[in-house]
Amino acid sequence: MKKRRVIFVTDGDLYAQKAIEKVASDIGGRCISQSAGNPTPLAGYEIISLINEAPHDPVFVMFDDSGFPGEGYGELAMQSVAEDENIELLGAIAVASRTHFSEWTRVDVSIDRDGELTHYGVDKNGFADMELGRIDGDTVSILDKLNLPIIIGVGDIGKMSGLDDPEVGSPITLKAVQILLERSGFYDL
Repeated sequence: MKKRRVIFVTDGDLYAQKAIEKVASDIGGRCISQSAGNPTPLAGYEIISLINEAPHDPVFVMFDDSGFPGEGYGELAMQSVAEDENIELLGAIAVASRTHFSEWTRVDVSIDRDGELTHYGVDKNGFADMELGRIDGDTVSILDKLNLPIIIGVGDIGKMSGLDDPEVGSPITLKAVQILLERSGFYDL
């Protein structure tokens, strides 16, 4: 059985869902829309089943902890999906947030609200942060444990003062996905 190639997205609200659905459609991928929610409404095994039913790759899966400290529903589901031997993780889009229990993860690169690459993290609004190579957010601390080939930091998907709105093509999210696919070797096959 050929491994399914999957991209994790660490946000699951309605704005993120619309942006990911748009970008997945634009690049010819598939989005597991049922994984959207705040917090993640599905268990890992349910998400794995939906990934296996997707007609083609890459498959986008959203995870959200709803701002709860520690490992919440989103991170537990993410861990379960990551451990499945029939799934190849291409990478993750790490979304910045402003929660009371902020966590952080390393990022290989971030994309600011103007679509510029930066080695610094970005905040929820997509402005470059002061942290070099890391991003603060919700549902991100587990990413460092997952041996992902690439993690790209972005501001709040589908928002950033309208600059990433699906109505204008979610250009920040699209750029993040294009870079992730290129650097993960997705197009090398």
